[in-house]
Amino acid sequence: MNQEQLQKIAAGHGFIAALDQSGGSTPKALAAYGVGPERYDSDEAMFTVMHQMRSRIMTSPAFTGKRILGAILFENTMDREVEGRSTASYLWDVKNVVPFLKVDKGLDDEENGAQVMKPMFGLDALLTRARDKGVFGTKMRSVIKVANVDGVKAVAEQQFDVGRGILKAGLVPIIEPEVDINSPEKAATEALLLDALVAHLDALDDGQQVMLKLTLPEEDGFHQPLVDHPAVLKVVALSGGYSREEANSRLSRNPGVVASFSRALTEGLSADQTDDEFNSMLDSSIGSIFGASIA
Repeated sequence: MNQEQLQKIAAGHGFIAALDQSGGSTPKALAAYGVGPERYDSDEAMFTVMHQMRSRIMTSPAFTGKRILGAILFENTMDREVEGRSTASYLWDVKNVVPFLKVDKGLDDEENGAQVMKPMFGLDALLTRARDKGVFGTKMRSVIKVANVDGVKAVAEQQFDVGRGILKAGLVPIIEPEVDINSPEKAATEALLLDALVAHLDALDDGQQVMLKLTLPEEDGFHQPLVDHPAVLKVVALSGGYSREEANSRLSRNPGVVASFSRALTEGLSADQTDDEFNSMLDSSIGSIFGASIA
């Protein structure tokens, strides 16, 4: 494990940029960027266009380690290059941004008000490849929709079971049990999840640390026990469908939690913008998210 990267995540000021839209979410992300399906005729072409968008973000003068701690990549992005370097190398060696990799394969069907992750065949080989490319950690997402004890338990158990394997591989897992922001029982669901997370964190071996990526809570400061837990390297927040303004507002009321926004980060960016317009919009977006993260 890269100790310099570990120290940056543990003690640095900034947030995690989520650049990890995968197959299912890529068309929507491209449409928001002003690129419709008529611009690509295959999945490979779609991912090439998406990589051009991500490269434009990563190479922007606004995108540096001064305000950004890390960036989460999709596997296809990790396997590509930015300015002649592997993406992970470009992020760390050029931008001083710690690289992470999304490793889940999507969500299973809903059961007990929750969606666990689909089986992750070939995960060990992917983790080895990621580590060899200089990736520091991973991210994997589940979704909880209602306050169902069995659903919350299934999500937490799977996340930590896979997380222990990721730790064993020498990487730091970002555990992401998202609570749907539209849940009719959002606060109650968050309470069940908090108890489950604390129990699993308490069960980790001494010295083991994970990161948590969580929905911004209904009660300000609700995740403080997780921020303070010795087994937690960092708590980051997903925007979850909130606008950037709403997400920043909620984030600023939760000290110790920093952003890990995806859609909220790229809100307002367009393929048709000049470089000056694009960089100015990205700089404004990064500035607002950075400010909410260090509030």
